[in-house]
Amino acid sequence: MDIEYHPCVIIPVYNHETALPGVIARLKPHRIPCILVDDGSDEGGAEILRDLAAREPWLQYIRQEHNRGKGSAVKIGLLAARQRGFSHAVQIDADGQHAIGDLAGFLKISEAYPEALVTGRPVYDDSIPKSRYYARYLTHFWVWVNTLSFDIQDSMCGYRVYPVETCARLIQTVPLGDRMQFDVEILVRLHWQGTPIISIPTRVSYPEDGISHFRLVKDNLLLSLTHARLFLGMLWRLPGLLGRRRNPFKDPAVHWAVMEERGGFGECGPCCSFISAWADPPFA
Repeated sequence: MDIEYHPCVIIPVYNHETALPGVIARLKPHRIPCILVDDGSDEGGAEILRDLAAREPWLQYIRQEHNRGKGSAVKIGLLAARQRGFSHAVQIDADGQHAIGDLAGFLKISEAYPEALVTGRPVYDDSIPKSRYYARYLTHFWVWVNTLSFDIQDSMCGYRVYPVETCARLIQTVPLGDRMQFDVEILVRLHWQGTPIISIPTRVSYPEDGISHFRLVKDNLLLSLTHARLFLGMLWRLPGLLGRRRNPFKDPAVHWAVMEERGGFGECGPCCSFISAWADPPFA
């Protein structure tokens, strides 16, 4: 049975009280309910968020008292979105990097292909630090290896539309990472499950006064461990991944915003007991 398309926005927030009001102002004309997930912001920042939510009835405020990471906040937001009856959730960062003007395009593609996850393929301006730009390709490489495809063109862009029910089931089945590795891991695992991934271009900038909570050593270590775990998960699923049919969104007849050069694969049973001990079960 078809489910009515009913989207919301999820914004994970941690001490972004300076940039967030501008994001909210640009988001307001779109008239989409928004869930603000406060990931343990300082009390001053939390007070600003509560005031914003009190003034704007389309904003819903959720707070976890202690900082647990962006991934944790997004997971809380997705489960809250399902509880509130939303079919899809747009993840947008609180620091002003994402082009709110592209939101209508994201939603149009998502509504046309409601079973898919629609994610941004960043088009950067000159504000991106070169070190971060080139470092992203290491993660891209491992994502392509761990999915045996180029379906996921950029796994680190936090601007995306999640099918809520699909993601909520995954969150409740597999212990996904709580911090920056979440953005990468959930895409790979959804791909393993057969969820179509659609990439569309979107402008991304790095504001001069932007606040980044990326921890250079700790988060890179978490990403490395996540890639290693996913690699073993890929080996576990290898025969099925090699046998999966090609991604239907490679068809040139699909909407112009869907990127070409996409391939796909699937799932399977065990390859060896060592892999299964660390890589997790084949259904996730």
